[in-house]
Amino acid sequence: MEEEKRPMKYILVSGGVLSGIGKGVVASSTAMLLRSYGLRVTNIKIDPYLNIDAGTMSPFEHGEVYILDDGGEVDLDLGNYERFVDITLTKDNNITTGKVYQSVIDKERRGDYLGKTVQVVPHVCDAIQDWVQRVARVPADGTDESPDVCVIELGGTVGDIESMPFVEAMRQFQFRVGRNNMCIMHVSLVPVLGTVGEQKTKPTQQSVRELRAQGLSPNFIICRSSTILEDGTKQKLASFCHVNTNQVISVHDVSNLYRVPLLLVEQELPKNIFEVLNLEIKGEPNLKHWTHMADIMDQLNAETKGVRIVIAGKYTGLSDSYLSVIKGLHHASLHTGVKVFIDWIETVYLEPESKETDPESYEEAWATLKRADGILVPGAFGSRGVEGKILAAKYARENKIPYFGICLGLQVSVIEYARHVLGWTGANSEEFDTEEIEDPETKRKRHVVVFMPEISKSHMGGTMRLGGRSTIVKDADAKLPRLYKAIWNTDNAIDERHRHRYEVNPKVVEEIESHGLKFVGQDETGQRQEIVEIPDHPYYVGVQYHPEMKSRPSRASPPFVGLVLAANGELDAFLAGERKLNGLFID
Repeated sequence: MEEEKRPMKYILVSGGVLSGIGKGVVASSTAMLLRSYGLRVTNIKIDPYLNIDAGTMSPFEHGEVYILDDGGEVDLDLGNYERFVDITLTKDNNITTGKVYQSVIDKERRGDYLGKTVQVVPHVCDAIQDWVQRVARVPADGTDESPDVCVIELGGTVGDIESMPFVEAMRQFQFRVGRNNMCIMHVSLVPVLGTVGEQKTKPTQQSVRELRAQGLSPNFIICRSSTILEDGTKQKLASFCHVNTNQVISVHDVSNLYRVPLLLVEQELPKNIFEVLNLEIKGEPNLKHWTHMADIMDQLNAETKGVRIVIAGKYTGLSDSYLSVIKGLHHASLHTGVKVFIDWIETVYLEPESKETDPESYEEAWATLKRADGILVPGAFGSRGVEGKILAAKYARENKIPYFGICLGLQVSVIEYARHVLGWTGANSEEFDTEEIEDPETKRKRHVVVFMPEISKSHMGGTMRLGGRSTIVKDADAKLPRLYKAIWNTDNAIDERHRHRYEVNPKVVEEIESHGLKFVGQDETGQRQEIVEIPDHPYYVGVQYHPEMKSRPSRASPPFVGLVLAANGELDAFLAGERKLNGLFID
């Protein structure tokens, strides 16, 4: 009964002028700050696209697909929320137009609307509001306690046609929950034009006018700009946007991302939010560790020496395609104190054909690979660039360069080993070579990686092996299990998130192991291979799961830490207990 009496507080974060302006960082930072005051917080992301989820979307189109414990394939902003706020979300925390319309149509087919004409208003808008209220109450911090505050990020830009039902739903929502239980933050751009550096307010004025015309009047204007907002700019925006000057917040360019929450605190945004929502301020925020982390990141950014990690992938034209991988390396850098320089290779340029078609890119790709201190091959789908990934794995194995393969990165390491160590020249994955025929030279089956039998071949969305699953350690003395033990205090079972359709063929495991490539972690059945290593290599590790999805600033992922330490020549010392991590978050 006490929970029912306590009103939920909501913060809506909208955006104007253009997309990609930083709404996700503002929403994450706000949630993190509220949690630092002792409040329980959750996040919701609204994506106005018609897809049910992000699972079938190309990384070039929308960035990476972020994976949740419950198997949800969601927008990458949920990864920002989990990393910043240190919470665990569910697939329902990502609302899409597709999900809402599917829910409404399912109700209509069941007859739940009792013969009424089903319309955007009220039925779709009601479905959105019901969804938000239901999910806002779901615990997200590892306890059984419902959150106190739900931060909702409305994707897209105010004025977009596809977001209009959600804007209307939020307009109604403020009256459903009560105006003193809802705070509206609008993120907009204040461009700096000309050599004199004049800050232009007109785009933000227009954006706020559009938002207010749709029935939402923002409590705070969050202004993205390359420079600190001048007092005159703040006063002008306050005058034209119907807010006080202390409600115009400057989010200018800072030295690193972890400075953004500290920037908001300096301008007393959390305290002003408490005032809008009639929340009692519980002392001062606990930002000791966060401030220290931001300081360490500044120190690392100033370093000129470090390790060069090559990310050898196929979506390198858009860094958001590998956002969590990048964050995993950053977290490892924070905890090891080793600066990481990331170099990118489009693996198609490592392939021999590129030497003829694009010799300049071919030479550049190989030069980049050869100066690497460590090589990381991330997950992907499709055949383009796979032979280049296999060549990258081969180079790392033969030249004792630390190698870390994720998902497909594990699979290509097995293919490479089968081809060049066991002599199975026709070895491949069923994903890239669908014919199950014997290699004429070796009389071996080609498929060392096979399609998992339980996976649908006719439907793409939501049909993979998804979500959090346990990996059972087979060899506790192997490098990666020892890293998990040392960093996460994990013993026999390692819990990580998965997203794959293909697996190492169980029929070839024994013979491959007899030639030196060891499968040191398996699923609970003992049939599905999860971790592969070469024991006499400085660091040659592949994992079938996606450890980047559970890496946090406060809890760096062990495989990423291992890669950075190995690239810096310190892994053996760490495993021997002679090299310590930074201990950023230990009192």
